[in-house]
Amino acid sequence: MKTLLLCPGQGSQKIGMGKDLAGAFPAAREVFQAIDEALGVGLSKVMWEGPEDLLTRTDHAQPAILAHSVAVWAVAGAKLRGTVAAAAGHSLGEYSAYVAAGALGAADGAKLVRRRGELMHEAGTARAGAMAAVLGLAPDVVIAACSEASKSGGVVVAANINEPTQTVISGDPEAVARAGELLKAKGAKRVIPLKVSGAFHSPLMAPAQTGLAAALEQVAMKDPAFPVVANATAEPVKDTRTAKAQLSAQLVSPVRWVECTQRLHALADSARFVEIGPGTVLTGLARRIVAGAQVLNLGTAADVGAFLEAA
Repeated sequence: MKTLLLCPGQGSQKIGMGKDLAGAFPAAREVFQAIDEALGVGLSKVMWEGPEDLLTRTDHAQPAILAHSVAVWAVAGAKLRGTVAAAAGHSLGEYSAYVAAGALGAADGAKLVRRRGELMHEAGTARAGAMAAVLGLAPDVVIAACSEASKSGGVVVAANINEPTQTVISGDPEAVARAGELLKAKGAKRVIPLKVSGAFHSPLMAPAQTGLAAALEQVAMKDPAFPVVANATAEPVKDTRTAKAQLSAQLVSPVRWVECTQRLHALADSARFVEIGPGTVLTGLARRIVAGAQVLNLGTAADVGAFLEAA
């Protein structure tokens, strides 16, 4: 069976993530050790023991999630690799997808997303931002409300179009608040403020984009072994130059996840969505975006062990 690979993004981290994998599989343990050494910090200790406020910090959460996804791939990739038709990752997960595709080394990927997290945090400190999840409205309604709210000062945009009735908005706090009120008036079921350190995937991240582009320029990448569907365009990327450009653009662009999932399905409509890493968020979204989607989660040692033992 063909595979459409999914790599999760920030928010999927939790204390203990990946510890069972390291205990059960030497290849996973080697990934965590290599990433600890590359970063010069005991990231795996933070992943396995916390404290939670340290793990949820952007510069720790991002490489932690990548490390977990890459550790799963190190164990299950031998069985999956020849089946993958295409991949996509949600926000930082796009970097994990490039590691799985052989375009980016695990250590380089971890260093990049850590730098990305640092730059995003710095941008959020320099200009405070806010984000909120909007439930129960179509993306075009949310986009229109953001445009209207931005006319009164400040900026707010649709940042994550996660499913047909769930969109995250991002921008200046006052503009996000105005958009939230407009969306409630338009019938949103809920508008939920998110605990974030900045207005991610919005124009407020422009200062971070400069530093990230410089970091991407310095890292060695190869053409991916299979296409990676870019968050910013929902188009498959097959070469290094485009990959770097899209990873840079992603920082200030919306995560077009509905379109990304639909594009994956169009590339291999009979394939199974396989999420590698912590949590089950992306397979849950796939079920809501693609009718009858077949899904598999590989995040725990039990998941991976059962997959390897299956015929």
